Amino acid sequence: MGVLVMIGQVLLGLSILIVVHEFGHFLAARAFGIKVEKFYLFFDAWGVKLFKFKYKECEYGIGWLPLGGYVKIAGMIDESMDTEQLKGEPQPWEFRSKPAWQRLIVMMGGIIVNIILGMFIFWMLTFKYGETYVDNTQLVNGITPGIIGEKIGLQAGDRITEIDGQPVLRFNDLIGSKVLMGNTVLTVERNGETLSIPVPGDILNTVADYDRNEFVRLRSRTMAVDSVVAESAAEKAGIVPGDSILRINNSPVPFWDQVRAAIGGNAGKPVALLLLRGGDTTTVQTTVPESGELGFSIKHDMDFPYVTTHYGFFESAPIGASKAWGTLIDNAKGLGKIATGELRADKAISGPVRIATMFGSEVDWVKFWTLVGLLSMALALMNFLPIPALDGGHVVFLLVEMIQGKPLSDKFLEKAQMAGFFILLALMVFVFGNDILKIMNK
Repeated sequence: MGVLVMIGQVLLGLSILIVVHEFGHFLAARAFGIKVEKFYLFFDAWGVKLFKFKYKECEYGIGWLPLGGYVKIAGMIDESMDTEQLKGEPQPWEFRSKPAWQRLIVMMGGIIVNIILGMFIFWMLTFKYGETYVDNTQLVNGITPGIIGEKIGLQAGDRITEIDGQPVLRFNDLIGSKVLMGNTVLTVERNGETLSIPVPGDILNTVADYDRNEFVRLRSRTMAVDSVVAESAAEKAGIVPGDSILRINNSPVPFWDQVRAAIGGNAGKPVALLLLRGGDTTTVQTTVPESGELGFSIKHDMDFPYVTTHYGFFESAPIGASKAWGTLIDNAKGLGKIATGELRADKAISGPVRIATMFGSEVDWVKFWTLVGLLSMALALMNFLPIPALDGGHVVFLLVEMIQGKPLSDKFLEKAQMAGFFILLALMVFVFGNDILKIMNK
């Protein structure tokens, strides 16, 4: 059932994005009196259609191949590669008969509405739920570094106060693009000293291998044992739910990261745990397995300095727009890092399989709409790339036409469209294969 929910969410999310994108082209074309012959969600490859109907000379339908969608605009060389209609004289209702500036707007229509959709979604989410964050300035116990944070020199208890000299007010900024895009410097307070710790430019490669939460986490105090794994070393030692761990080998362990470090650092060795149980203390002895885990989980202290701010309807608009635009800029920076070699493409690029896992196997509408908003901005950027067969490729050709004062030949556009098709096909194979390999490796 969980897999079906996951598939259903990703299909719904992508369907919304595709329909909205193509509707942008549709509206712009109709606004300039250009005939639209087809409007399809998914591709009706080889003429196979799941559903169709005709209204005002336009065929609307759903294809069987869920790799996108399209509008077929009369007089334009597009995904359909239908060049027969181009053999006759241009008609006033065809794409090719319109001025270059009108055709440019038609090609930009899908990108524009995807950006508008992303901004609208983040506007509504901000208005409905406000903003909730942890006040970084009030984290008196500092942070706990994950695998990635430890690699760059962070330690448990560090207080990260600045990013490139700017004060850090929100904890989430420490695991956001400001830091994880790399080439930044963190100002850290540690045992009364102020340190500068650089974040390397290629850190996103490591983040892709693990998770952004493996950079830094909130430092939680050790609470009571929540559960014990059956037949584990913890159960054999007599640890039960409700126990609180006070000391390990006579060393105090008030924080969970200290518990994990003390147990993991004694893999294969005997340890003594001083426990608080029902108001009394007791000591248990056990040997830590080679895995470095005893087999229990704890209840974490969640008493962090959370702050929630609510905004009015119009007050939320610029905040939502800023969030949406920020994701677009972050994606553009990511592509730039791929181009310069700082970020490996196989680490950074995710496809439908990975996106499906992001939606998850349970329905969470806040998460769903947040992901749709993020994907809408990503789709706008990807379509703006100057690749033939994408909107960005058409935009480049139109700009060339406007500069030189005459259109490129139909023969050239046909060949460019075909080349673009094979480029996209190769990218799809790479993306799907990369997603599958990531899942298999994990």
